[in-house]
Amino acid sequence: MRIAFAITAVSLFFPLGTSARWLGIPTVPFVESDPKETFSLRQLKYIIVDTKYQNTVDTEGETLIPPSLRSFASTFSDDLFSSLDLKVPARAGEAALPNSIFMTIGNSSHYLDAAGRPTSEGYSINITEDGIVITGASPLGAFWGTRSILQQGVLSNGMQLSSGSAIDASGWGVRGTFLDVGRHYYPPEFLIEMCSYLSFFKQNTFHLHLSDSPGLNPALTYEEKLDFYSAFRLNSPDPAVEDLNKRANESYSQSDFEDIQQSCASRGVTIIPEIEAPGHALVINQWKPELALDTDFTLLNISHPGTIPTMETIWGTLLPWFHSKTVHLGADEYSSSEIADYNLYVNTMHTYIGQNFDKKVRIWGTFPPSKIVNEMNINHNVSIQHWEYFEANPYFDFMKNGYHVLNTDDQFYIVAKWSGSYPQKLNISLIFHGAPDGGPTAPYIFDKSNASNNPPHDSPYVLGQMPALWNDFGPNSTSVIEAYYALREGLPALGDKQWGGDLLMHEYFSIFETLHAAIPGQHLDRRIDSRTNTILSYDFSSTGTVYDKSGNGCDGTIKRDCSVADSVLTLRMGCSVTTPLTSKGRNYTLAFSVRPTSSVPGTLFSGSASSLLTGNGSISNVMLITGGNAYSNRIDNATYLSVTPSTTSEERVLEFTATIGDYSNSFIWNNPMAIEAPVAVIGGDNFQGEMKKVTLVDGADAKYVEFVKKLVIGVAPYE
Repeated sequence: MRIAFAITAVSLFFPLGTSARWLGIPTVPFVESDPKETFSLRQLKYIIVDTKYQNTVDTEGETLIPPSLRSFASTFSDDLFSSLDLKVPARAGEAALPNSIFMTIGNSSHYLDAAGRPTSEGYSINITEDGIVITGASPLGAFWGTRSILQQGVLSNGMQLSSGSAIDASGWGVRGTFLDVGRHYYPPEFLIEMCSYLSFFKQNTFHLHLSDSPGLNPALTYEEKLDFYSAFRLNSPDPAVEDLNKRANESYSQSDFEDIQQSCASRGVTIIPEIEAPGHALVINQWKPELALDTDFTLLNISHPGTIPTMETIWGTLLPWFHSKTVHLGADEYSSSEIADYNLYVNTMHTYIGQNFDKKVRIWGTFPPSKIVNEMNINHNVSIQHWEYFEANPYFDFMKNGYHVLNTDDQFYIVAKWSGSYPQKLNISLIFHGAPDGGPTAPYIFDKSNASNNPPHDSPYVLGQMPALWNDFGPNSTSVIEAYYALREGLPALGDKQWGGDLLMHEYFSIFETLHAAIPGQHLDRRIDSRTNTILSYDFSSTGTVYDKSGNGCDGTIKRDCSVADSVLTLRMGCSVTTPLTSKGRNYTLAFSVRPTSSVPGTLFSGSASSLLTGNGSISNVMLITGGNAYSNRIDNATYLSVTPSTTSEERVLEFTATIGDYSNSFIWNNPMAIEAPVAVIGGDNFQGEMKKVTLVDGADAKYVEFVKKLVIGVAPYE
């Protein structure tokens, strides 16, 4: 039997443009002093960290593990090499030297936010023919200045920077994004890469929703409710929370979460953890069913004598893990008939967390003070994260009553894969034209239509803004990397507005892809550098050796007793061929010809993000696995499989899809899945058979698909 494959995924590209001013994401106010005077980053010899401040840290920011100025300088040194191929070591010194970047700390009162308050995230840059001086209001401010230098180095002609100066500061303190990791697990390395992505655009917050479940149909039986998918992503060995986490292979240990927080903090990004309760609390009620509200098994019964002590136990066990000054209680979508109990819960948890762990708390905007009669309101030190006007008006209900509000209005909500109400990626047009007057959005703009619902631009009650990416349909409706693609294009543009930049849409598209290609500390696109469009080509023509014919030198290494002879790779159980690659992101074609010699299922290809498996010698059982979930196929427009069995010349083109839905919604069939090409290992477990002509091509348009078809599909049957 012969089976030939071509797997393809698609992406977009936007051309580079030019700008008359110092463009960046976000934009940087820059005054040119002398057009004839420039400084080339290629001249750099050192990053000099002011000895006086090298151990200084930012105590004003949200993180409790702030890097020192010296640490940020070291990261900057690494990034200059990664983004610009410049080897510039960092060292301490008392003053700037010729051909150096001097990093120091200055008076923070010079840098003001949108409300006119000093911000530690401000910085200034001074460029002369001799070098560059970056002065931060704090080490974090100086680090944001290094992002500007990196971006200008990428965008400038020959890394030549005009002499001049900049004074820049963030307009709002909370900038970044939210990710629902409760309904869909994301590995630590992905979260760390996302922090690097945020950091490059001066975004400082990554909010992780750590517990939840898809929608639960109340008509389910008690046993079905106990068995329904839910997850609590933090896995503590403490006996006090034993069995709360029931998905150990899809959760974060304390060391995992520590690594995530430390890695993100090293780039100026703070992790805000959210443990959702008393609503969306199915995972807690499955653990302790006696705590569930009689009318809704997803809600905690706050009046039960064990509920608040249980939540104090959960938080008390896990709060030592968290290195942010603020934690998120969730407190979303609770029963409107239980408002008094809800407020009691929030205030009790606020007191417990504040007194015992010296942290502030945030909740989703749910019940405004106007709905409370003769009952206590939420403590004014609890900050509110607004998401929808049918819950509350953020300006009139909360800010005018003295609450600080974070803007997560659902105009920037995303629901992965499908939703009847929300899009699957950020709306770029809304970012640049989302104000009531048609201008760009900003953190103080909650209502895009009615300006009277928005506070003044300089309101001190606006904390900032972030969009939210939800996984309403659970863990197998989408792949890990699709979360990145939902945010990839829009989040940097929103970052400009979160900071207070004035980038126009055409300017954004003129620089985005160029800047994107240089973002350090991440490999989210899974790009592979190649001399030609052919990234890897194994024809197995050399006995005993797997040579790459693409010209990229990606020769394979045989493990155990695989053999190569007469243009055929023979795979036996447990043997493999490893490549120097890991996975290839969107816009690829992976092609090969294979003949199974056993009906035992096994892996054909595996990589860092996915695996391709065959089952029982039947093409109908071939599947891609990513994030622990398996996907089959039908015709459409994402990742597809082109198949020509040896017994017929008829080609079938199938797409890998997911069927999604839950007990309370109609099923939505055959949603396309975008999955990275697994190219780290060929074989390696139970698969037995022969393989020929393995080719990985960069590109998914018609000419590459035709190339692959001619190479491995429209040729003679497998011999």
